[in-house]
Amino acid sequence: MSAPIKIRNFINGNYVDAISGKWIDNYEPMSGNVYSHIADSDEKDVANAYEAAQKAFLNWSETPIEKRSRILIKIADLIEENQQVLAEAESRDNGKPLSLSNLVDIPRASANFRFYGNAITQFASEAHESTGLQTINFTLREPLGVVGCISPWNLPLYLFSWKIAPALAAGNTVVAKPSEITPMTASLLGDICNKAGLPPGVLNIVHGLGPKAGEAIVSHPKIKAISFTGGTKTGEHIARTAAPMFKKLSLELGGKNPNVIFADCNYDKMLAVTVRSSFANQGQICLCGSRIFVEKSIFERFKKDFIAKTQALKIGNPFDKQTDIGALVSKPHLEKVRSYIRLAQEEGGKILTGGNTVHPEGYENGYYLEPTVIELHDAYCRVNQEEIFGPVVTLIPFETEEEVIKMANSVVYGLSATVWTSNLDRSLRMSKALEAGIVWVNTWLNRDLRTPFGGVKNSGIGREGGFEALKFFTEQKNVCIRYE
Repeated sequence: MSAPIKIRNFINGNYVDAISGKWIDNYEPMSGNVYSHIADSDEKDVANAYEAAQKAFLNWSETPIEKRSRILIKIADLIEENQQVLAEAESRDNGKPLSLSNLVDIPRASANFRFYGNAITQFASEAHESTGLQTINFTLREPLGVVGCISPWNLPLYLFSWKIAPALAAGNTVVAKPSEITPMTASLLGDICNKAGLPPGVLNIVHGLGPKAGEAIVSHPKIKAISFTGGTKTGEHIARTAAPMFKKLSLELGGKNPNVIFADCNYDKMLAVTVRSSFANQGQICLCGSRIFVEKSIFERFKKDFIAKTQALKIGNPFDKQTDIGALVSKPHLEKVRSYIRLAQEEGGKILTGGNTVHPEGYENGYYLEPTVIELHDAYCRVNQEEIFGPVVTLIPFETEEEVIKMANSVVYGLSATVWTSNLDRSLRMSKALEAGIVWVNTWLNRDLRTPFGGVKNSGIGREGGFEALKFFTEQKNVCIRYE
């Protein structure tokens, strides 16, 4: 076995150790082995990153938009050129199938930089002339300064770039922290940014634990904004810390998304997509449909077919081309998911399939779990109210729209929802009634980067995507001029 890789901070264009000299073990989900060491950073490292970002801000904010655009598009090109290396790093670090990293994660990271490299050239301000008063108002949109971006472990480079790209495009400099569980592709991004000509200090990447490195970013008195994706409890803590400091906040938090299936849907299409929306990335996507509500007249048929499709999924080594379900991201997360399966049984749920750990040959100590389907008759039990974030879904029958809307809206979350029906009137009624930031009708995870992304209730505040992200990372200034 080769020596563990050292994952260092990227500050002012250079890779450096944490000032403490300490390291954190990083485990490979597919084997359970330590395969890298992560810089264990704290407020001193964040202070250094901030200083580098602050020094770089004046020049970067004054860099012509066309040049900023070219650099971001070059980063996108280099991500594409290095797709296989990045995809392999992502799958090794996260446990997801290599096919998924190649199909979704790395292409989307490239697309994020390309989109915002182009979007910034179309981001316009407004002007208003007051006829008869001889005044003209125009609105400037100025970069905030140094901003903080903190991303999660489930879609590491995908969501890291989703935050960084619009921040840089708008003229800000960034202190960013990827999840300490999946830091590898963020580390590789530093070298790509150097090759693309991004000036030193414009992007700084600090590794480490959330309560140390992450907290230091959030509480830094001069970091102007925080964009965070992760758990709701962490989001609450960030809000309590940052709001009294009057920082701008964008929080994309948890979800417990309903998938509502009516009898008049395109059944075969619905079935295929529902399997994917339940178990893609081992169910570790905030948009997965974890609560499946099925109209009573087709409930037994759906249950039989869905179980068969679920049991056909292959679990194993993420680098095997035949693998559908890879490893969960960590041993603690695996244990958390298993605890909810036990809770479901205590609450009267029936395990229809799955629920057991898996030990593939050669990877017996990896974090593998069978995709799990649980039949419930209580929509308000803990298993159906709390975010599990794993390959676990619940099935509940319903009879009327009113009944299913009440059950779907009963949770504290409101990120996304999916509706399957061929009735246009019903699709519009449901879309309006469901408490969610995103509603998909007869599809799932169909994302146009121009559209706003985010949730309601405990799923967060603010919107990302499109011009919404560029608005978040800029401050409006109105200028009013009176002329003779």
